[in-house]
Amino acid sequence: MSLYERLNEANNAAAGAGAAGTPGESAAAPAPAAQPAPGQQQANTVHELRLRVHGRLIDDLGSMLYDSDMPESELKKMVYSKLEQAVAEERVPLSAADKQRLIESIANDVLGYGPIDPLLHDESVTEIMVNGPNQVYVERSGKAGIAPVKFLDSDHLRRVIEKIVAQVGRRIDESSPLCDARLPDGSRVNAVIPPLAIGGPFLTIRKFSKDPLGIEDLIGFGTLTPASARFLQACIIGKLNVIISGGTGSGKTTTLNVMSSFIPEGERVITIEDAKELQLRQDHVLCMESRPPNVEGKGEVSIRDLVKNSLRMRPDRIVVGECRGGEALDMLQAMNTGHDGSLTTVHANTPRDAMTRIETLTMMAGYDLPIKAIREQMSSAVDLVIQIGRQRDGSRKISHITEVQGMEGEVIILQDIFLFDFAAGVGEDGKLVGTLQPTGVRPKFAEKLSDHGIKLGAEVFTPTRRAR
Repeated sequence: MSLYERLNEANNAAAGAGAAGTPGESAAAPAPAAQPAPGQQQANTVHELRLRVHGRLIDDLGSMLYDSDMPESELKKMVYSKLEQAVAEERVPLSAADKQRLIESIANDVLGYGPIDPLLHDESVTEIMVNGPNQVYVERSGKAGIAPVKFLDSDHLRRVIEKIVAQVGRRIDESSPLCDARLPDGSRVNAVIPPLAIGGPFLTIRKFSKDPLGIEDLIGFGTLTPASARFLQACIIGKLNVIISGGTGSGKTTTLNVMSSFIPEGERVITIEDAKELQLRQDHVLCMESRPPNVEGKGEVSIRDLVKNSLRMRPDRIVVGECRGGEALDMLQAMNTGHDGSLTTVHANTPRDAMTRIETLTMMAGYDLPIKAIREQMSSAVDLVIQIGRQRDGSRKISHITEVQGMEGEVIILQDIFLFDFAAGVGEDGKLVGTLQPTGVRPKFAEKLSDHGIKLGAEVFTPTRRAR
């Protein structure tokens, strides 16, 4: 029995129960039930109608809704035709305008992404967090707040998730209740369904700008300064190996994308990611994406497999979206074997923590390597650590630009080249007024940059005095 038929049967049973009387004249008449207010009654009627029509449309079209071979215009025409027919067959007292609004609403659910569709088109929204069908949060300007939208029920939310997942050839079900995917515009999607999601399903969407941010945008946001931007550009052109470190949502991927834009044209760049997010504008770029196992638990291709394979593809540079496992060892070896200028990101709170994190990830590769050998690999492979974080005012700032100078005994020596001036305090608008300031120390790799014809003047490394 279809969902539409089950809903109708339930409605008919309820109507029959209400009409039936109690046999016998001596039976006491039931007390009249409290009637809802007229406005509430109409809202309930529209909600029930919406459920019936939506269910009927799903039953009628079925898998055609997810057929990638069907042109979008043809699918849209078919959906509207079915909706108009279904609404016309329903005998509910609604005006023509109300019926049209109902059709548009259901069509948005089916053709788009339901209630969150307007949020996806809202450029001020950077993240959408669905905590179940009745609670949706959005992030604007670094601050999270609840959105005035809801899903009809868990099944409605589940259908939206399955549509997103199907578009990129992924799957989500009880045997594989976690999934990373992406929307056609590049937005990153994470979905969790029951039994893992209690009260779920849960859906998190991190949006990315249609026009990728450039270095001028980061300077305008106060993420860095013109002097530090010039320094970072010199480091990328000079083929230094760079680690971008930060917490979740701190702007690591955005910073990686901006740093990658400095890579000169003509170099062969290979990007490796779990779900494609980077938007490099160079011509000679090859993008690879990992693959999860299939239903039988086979066919998985990990980030580590892709890093190993990329070494056979004659790369000039390798850009890994994020190191979170044994691929850290392969990345270090690539940096140490002629693939200078490679970039990646890690989750860490400070440059020192980033080095410790890479050390830990390297141990996950499964080799029993001595700690000193791992640290020597790290100190010779990594030249620079860029630390970025989300600050208390909601902004994202680069707090450290740190040089990896080498080893002293068994300790990796780090030297800060730029530091954010938190001592400047907070302005009247609640925003941090400090900027990223040079420490006055000239990096040891300045000679390496000179070998590439890149000369940085003393003004880049000279601190500016803060007005008192």
